[in-house]
Amino acid sequence: MTLKLYNTLTREIEEFTPLHPPRVGMYNCGPTVYNYAHIGNLRAYVFADVLRRTLEMNGYKVKQVINITDVGHLVSDQDEGEDKMVLGAKREGKSVEEIITLYSDAFYDDLELLNVKAAANRGKEDSFPRATRHIPEQKELIETLAKKGFTYQTSDGIYFDTAKFPDYGKFARLNVGGMRGGERVALGEKRNITDFALWKFSPEDGQKREQEWDSPLGIIRKGFPGWHVECSAMSRKYLGQPFDIHTGGVDHIPVHHQNEIAQSVAAYGVPLANVWMHSAHMTVDGEKMSKSLGNTYRLEDLAKKGISPLAFRYWLLTASYRTQVNFTWEALAGAQKAYDDLRENIYEVRKNLLQKDFPPFLPLPLAFPSLREDLNTADAIARLWTTVRDHKRAPNIIIEAAMGIDEVLGLKLLDYVPEKIKITPKLQKLLDEREVARSEKNWAESDRLRDETQKLGYQVSDTDGGQVLTPLT
Repeated sequence: MTLKLYNTLTREIEEFTPLHPPRVGMYNCGPTVYNYAHIGNLRAYVFADVLRRTLEMNGYKVKQVINITDVGHLVSDQDEGEDKMVLGAKREGKSVEEIITLYSDAFYDDLELLNVKAAANRGKEDSFPRATRHIPEQKELIETLAKKGFTYQTSDGIYFDTAKFPDYGKFARLNVGGMRGGERVALGEKRNITDFALWKFSPEDGQKREQEWDSPLGIIRKGFPGWHVECSAMSRKYLGQPFDIHTGGVDHIPVHHQNEIAQSVAAYGVPLANVWMHSAHMTVDGEKMSKSLGNTYRLEDLAKKGISPLAFRYWLLTASYRTQVNFTWEALAGAQKAYDDLRENIYEVRKNLLQKDFPPFLPLPLAFPSLREDLNTADAIARLWTTVRDHKRAPNIIIEAAMGIDEVLGLKLLDYVPEKIKITPKLQKLLDEREVARSEKNWAESDRLRDETQKLGYQVSDTDGGQVLTPLT
């Protein structure tokens, strides 16, 4: 069956065709590690994870790259302002390198809590490349652009001349001709209002920055790369150019991704990526997330209110990734209850598997075609609920459906154990050893471990979904 995805590049839903099947290269714009990621930031990585899982369900082998921006760009993400990394270091009373470690680790921890598969490769350079470790690649890109006549130098840096790239603005549907400097935006030494910094020179104030490097093009000044260069350089290094899919948030479309495309195509003459996908914004109580409003919640803030990370993930997946969602505590409380109810229902069905024999399982990927229609997770969840509540359907088919859909949803639906069952280290050890015995077809040892489990007050039953514990009454 075909997989259809919405491509921001064409503004259409298209049939996905990888460049080098079965391999798929996917690049996700990652965090700037000067602070903790909030729940709005994390939506983009849940979306990318569902995309990856859907691709894998369709038989593709996905190479996923998420960049770590650990170099000092500027507070406005424009060409002026104070360095974000320096701001973060001052706030925490730490060095820049220390806050890079602090916030990178926190980001990886959040991904693990949300069951994002990429987290298994935390810290690996070819999965989570750091910008500061790829300065040579960024300088090479700038020098290639300079040789082709796309750059110019000002007193504060090296800029990309957008007037020399005729297609500039097409991706973001910008009216470049109607843009001009004005009261809010000063051109300064820029030739065009849309020109952007490829490299910024360090201030000549005699102070040494924690993050500065020799400038490209033999310029005898220290400096640091502009906001957009790292993604073009690192995606090309690890995925090639062009690669299959580039993702981010909708806020990346008008500036960051537009500029990535311009510099990459200008430098190398081929597209950067074939498919561009973007997740929509998240508001809080109908308002934009803002530190001044105090509504930039983290996963730990949700936990304090009794909302688990996977219930938050469930809530995200009840809407299209292209639809703006509005966070309220009431909505999340409802999602937590629905998530708990779904797992409890599935647990009860698993217990019914013990009662009698049932026909063979159905092939499951075919049961949820909505996931192949631009990742329609909301419809998939609705279909799963319908299946779980269908008392006429054989339990083995229901469990197979839950197992299959959860490979994509990533909600750990079959991991549920009732609260009254406390898995002690001793009980967990027995279950783990019994699982090994069964895999080795050591039935005598399996039965012995089952009897040991019963001595602790629990019956262990074998189902096609795994071992199920039931308290002995």
